[in-house]
Amino acid sequence: MSNDRPAGYGAHEPGDYDTDVAIIGYGPTGLVGALTLATKGARVTAFERDRDVYARARAVTVNDWTMRIFQELGIDERIEKVIEPQRALRWVTYGGQEVMRVEHPPSTLGTRNTRPRFYNIYQPAMEAELRRCGEELPGLEVRYGAEVTAVEQDAHGVTVTARDRATGAETTTRARYAIAADGGSSATRKLLGIPMLGDTVETLWIVIDCKVKRWWPDRDFLTFWTDRERPVVDIALSAGNHRWEIPLKPDETEADFATDEQVWPLLRALGVTAEDVDIHQYAFYRHHVRSAETWRRGRVLLAGDACHLMPPWAGAGMQSGMRDAHNLGWKLARILTGDLDERWLDTYEAERRPSADFYTRLAVGLGRVIKQEATEQEIAAMNAAPADTVTPWEPPLTAPPVLAAGWLHGAQGDASAVGRMLPQPVCGDTVGRMARLDDLLPDGFVLLGADRDPAALLTPEQKAHWDALGTHYLAVRPRTAHTRGPDELVDLEDVLLPWLARYGARAVAVRPDKFVAAADPDLTVPAL
Repeated sequence: MSNDRPAGYGAHEPGDYDTDVAIIGYGPTGLVGALTLATKGARVTAFERDRDVYARARAVTVNDWTMRIFQELGIDERIEKVIEPQRALRWVTYGGQEVMRVEHPPSTLGTRNTRPRFYNIYQPAMEAELRRCGEELPGLEVRYGAEVTAVEQDAHGVTVTARDRATGAETTTRARYAIAADGGSSATRKLLGIPMLGDTVETLWIVIDCKVKRWWPDRDFLTFWTDRERPVVDIALSAGNHRWEIPLKPDETEADFATDEQVWPLLRALGVTAEDVDIHQYAFYRHHVRSAETWRRGRVLLAGDACHLMPPWAGAGMQSGMRDAHNLGWKLARILTGDLDERWLDTYEAERRPSADFYTRLAVGLGRVIKQEATEQEIAAMNAAPADTVTPWEPPLTAPPVLAAGWLHGAQGDASAVGRMLPQPVCGDTVGRMARLDDLLPDGFVLLGADRDPAALLTPEQKAHWDALGTHYLAVRPRTAHTRGPDELVDLEDVLLPWLARYGARAVAVRPDKFVAAADPDLTVPAL
C-alpha cells in the first residue's frame, strides 16, 4: 500500500485541523471507531447522512470477542442490558431431522466462565445504546443529516466536504485522518476510486422481523431450516423480537409480498401463526461476497461493509466491521500522540483482511449446509477435530479469535501462542483486588511472565525496543503463592498459567487489543 501514499506522507508539520479523525458513517462500524478514539483522548467528528438509527434489524448476533471490545470501552455492562444470551445453533430439515448442531461453550474471554460465547441482539436497540455512550464523550462530535460529497487529501491531512441534507449548507472539515465506514455502497470508496471485487448472489431474500406474542418450544435455538428450494434462518432477537430470512423462488418477486397478508403464508409454512407473533416489518436483500481492492488510500482508511461484504451465515458481517474500527482506533489514537509510528497503519489491512476473508469463507461454507449443497463428508469435516492438537479444538464458528498475520513475531500454529487472544479469567492484584484480567492490565503493551519477571527473559536490545513502546512487565503468580512485588497478578482461576504452559511459553508479549504478539523463547519486538 506504500504506492498509495501521497508525497511527503508521514511528515508531522503544523497545520490547522478541526478534528483529529473524521469518521464517515455512524453505524456500528463508525460507532466503535469513534468510541475507541474518543475514549483515548482523540478529537473525532462523525458524519452520518441519516438522523435516526436505521429501523430494520440487519445483524443478529455478537460474540465474546466483540463484547471484549465493549469492555475495553467501558460499556459492556450497558450493552448487556439490551442483548440476550444465545443458546446454540442447529441445522434441521423440514422433516425434523437434525443435520448439525454447534453448542456454545462458556466464554473463554469472560469472567468466571459465566459469560456467554454468543448473544442475540436487536440491532436498532444496540445501536441506540452505543449512540448514547458516544454522547457522553466530550471529544466526539456527530453531525447527523450530513452527506459527505468530497474527500480530498494532501501530505498532512484530509478535507471532508459535507452537505446538510435539510438546508443544503456545505461545510469543510480538516482532519489528520479519515475512516470511511459508510456501508456497502460507500460513496467515499467511490470518491477514492477503489473498486469492489467479487460477486453478488442473484437469489433475493425476504427478511421478516416480528414481535413475539408467546413462547414456542426451542425458540431460543438459532435454527437453520435446510432445504434446497426454501432454506430458512430462524432466530430469536433480543427485546422480544424474532426474525426469519427466507429466499424467494426464481419466479417470485418483491411484488408478490407487498402486504402482510402475502407474507403470512411463508411463516405459516414453518408452523408460525398470528398467535405466536405480529409481523413488525420486512425487507428484501441479496447476499454479497465482495472485498475492496485496497482498504487504504493515503490517510483515508475503509472499514466494515465499505471494504468487505459477506453472506450472513456466520453472523460476522457487522462484527467484522466493528473489529476493523477497533483495530484502527487503538492504533490511530497512539499515532496521534506520537506513541506509535505512522507505519502502524500498514498493519491494518494486513491484520484485518485475513480475518474478514476467513469469516467470508466460513459463511459461504455454512450457506452450502443450509442449502443442502454440502455432502455428509464435508459436514463431518467441519465438526472433526484434527489429530494431535495442543489447543482444545472447537468448530471454526465458535473457536477463540486469532490473528493470522500482521504485527506478530515468531511461528504460528496449533502449538504456538503467537496470534492468539489471551484468555480473560478473573485475576487478583497484589493488594487483593479481584477483577477480570483486562480490568487489571495496564493500557498498552504488556509482557506477562509465568511466575517470573518477564523482563528477565529479554536481551538488552529486546528490552530497549519494548521500553520504547511504553511496555509494562507483569509476573503472573499462582493463587497458592505470595506475591512478591507491585507489578504482579494472581491467576485465581488457574487459567493463565496452564494456558502459557500449553504453548511452552515462560512469557508472552500482549498487544493493546489482547492478541499475543510474541512468545518465549523469542520475545523480539515484531518488525513494521
